[in-house]
Amino acid sequence: MFRLSVFFVVFGIGLGTAFGQDTLKMDFAQAVDLALGANLDYQIQANQMEVLKKEKQSALASHFPSMNIGTNFARQSGQQFQQIEGEIVVTNVTNEIISSGLNLEMPVFNSGRRIFDTQSAKLAYEAGEMGLNRAAQQVVFDVARLYLQVLLDKELLRIAEENLKNQEKLLEQITGFVDAGLRTLSDQYNQQSEVARVESTVVDAEIQLENDLWDLSEYLQLEPGLIPQLTQVEADLDAMDYEGMSVAQLYDIALKNRVDIQQQELLMRSTTKDLKAIKAMYYPRLSAFYNYSTFFTSLDDRSIQEQLLTIYPQNNLGLNLQIPIFNNFRTRLDVSRAKVNLKNQELQKKSLDRSIYQDVRLANQNYQAAIRKERNTRVQVLAAEEAQKAVSERFRLGLSNFVDLSTANQQLVAAKGDQAQAIYTLFFQEVIMRHALGTLNPELTR
Repeated sequence: MFRLSVFFVVFGIGLGTAFGQDTLKMDFAQAVDLALGANLDYQIQANQMEVLKKEKQSALASHFPSMNIGTNFARQSGQQFQQIEGEIVVTNVTNEIISSGLNLEMPVFNSGRRIFDTQSAKLAYEAGEMGLNRAAQQVVFDVARLYLQVLLDKELLRIAEENLKNQEKLLEQITGFVDAGLRTLSDQYNQQSEVARVESTVVDAEIQLENDLWDLSEYLQLEPGLIPQLTQVEADLDAMDYEGMSVAQLYDIALKNRVDIQQQELLMRSTTKDLKAIKAMYYPRLSAFYNYSTFFTSLDDRSIQEQLLTIYPQNNLGLNLQIPIFNNFRTRLDVSRAKVNLKNQELQKKSLDRSIYQDVRLANQNYQAAIRKERNTRVQVLAAEEAQKAVSERFRLGLSNFVDLSTANQQLVAAKGDQAQAIYTLFFQEVIMRHALGTLNPELTR
């Protein structure tokens, strides 16, 4: 007993040090906000949205003319050929040249390629938004799992500590009975053993709470030494949202709300537009162009301004027609790749449909089972409390032995632990159900 006492003193000091660290009070929504800022997958998808946004803007801008301005500075040294009075004169001089130009090009007809590219980029951006929403739901789901586990650990620790206090009071009573000659010394030793066992249970509960707190802190990427202090969440367990609904009804809800299935449908539509845009390369393309050019040469004695703006400017305006005849089957290769990509997207859509149905069916089974278990534990706790009261009274009157009392106490504690497990399991099963249906959001409280 001395060694055990020393162990608890040392452990208590260490635990006090751990709990003496800085704490950060937060509710579930705040925990989700921290997780969204720290989760790697979510941040990667958020960054990818910037690329999709630029691709969408680029596709939209393709409907407008492209413009380029170019300027060249050159110096030629050596023999220069000049035509003077009908004769070619060769001189060895240095010629400094400045040339500038403006080029405008506007697609007129390309078999709808620009339209398909614009539609594809828009659909891809919308699909990216859906994917980002689903990633956020996954973060909410992960935080809910860790958050509720910590709350369950705290409740189990509270039950264990309450049981320890009750067992210590019972030990004092039995010690008094022994001193009065109403109980044997063996009952006192048995109760001392029971107190030591319950103390070990408290230690295990504290360690489990510390471990799960660390898991949550790691997921939230909190600074070292910062311990989250969680706000309790409340739920009306007598008014569960999905009790009594069939799998078919739940599946219809999932098809309407699951953003990943909507994302997949948008990706299929985007891929279809890509295929049409690539097929447009089989057909002729017509574009309009305008070129403005001018230059300056040091061989001309006139000023730079006069040469660039008055003497040598040229304007070209015209149409450019391109008729594809043979390009080494590059277009055919691009079309084949786009077709394969579309088929893969269709396969992923079918696989996702099956996966969603299985998710909903499994979540519903576990959800209905959790409802029944939670209601059963209510009866279990009430019965265990009445039994413990009756046995305690019989033990006080000397009509029951220590084994009956110990068994009744253990059954009551087990019933309370089962009830706590059932309550948080049911709460989490509803979170799982919402995740499967695509209706999960940061607000867990009702």
